[in-house]
Amino acid sequence: MAFSVSPRGDGVRFAVHVQPRAKRSGIDGTHGDALRVRVQAPPVEGAANAAVIAVVAAALGVPPRAVRIATGQSGRQKLVDVDGVDVATATARLLAP
Repeated sequence: MAFSVSPRGDGVRFAVHVQPRAKRSGIDGTHGDALRVRVQAPPVEGAANAAVIAVVAAALGVPPRAVRIATGQSGRQKLVDVDGVDVATATARLLAP
C-alpha cells in the first residue's frame, strides 16, 4: 500500500511512522502506507508525540493546535488528524522534497 491522505470533517487523516531519537527532526518520505517522521525527542512522557505534532504542523503550515494524534499515543504507528487543510494540499506539502 502507498501513503494516502483521507478527508475527515474539515481536515484530513493520515498514518505516521515515528522514529524517535533521530539525529534531526523532519519528514523523511514514507514507510509503507505511513509518512515517516523523525524526531529528536525521546519517547518519554509525550515528548516524541509533541515533536511529531510540531513537525507535521510546520510542514502543513497550520498551528500546532490544529494537529491531533488520533490513535497510537504510545506506539510508533499513529493516525494523525489535521484541521483546516484539504487532501490535495496536505499530500503535496507532506510529500514535497
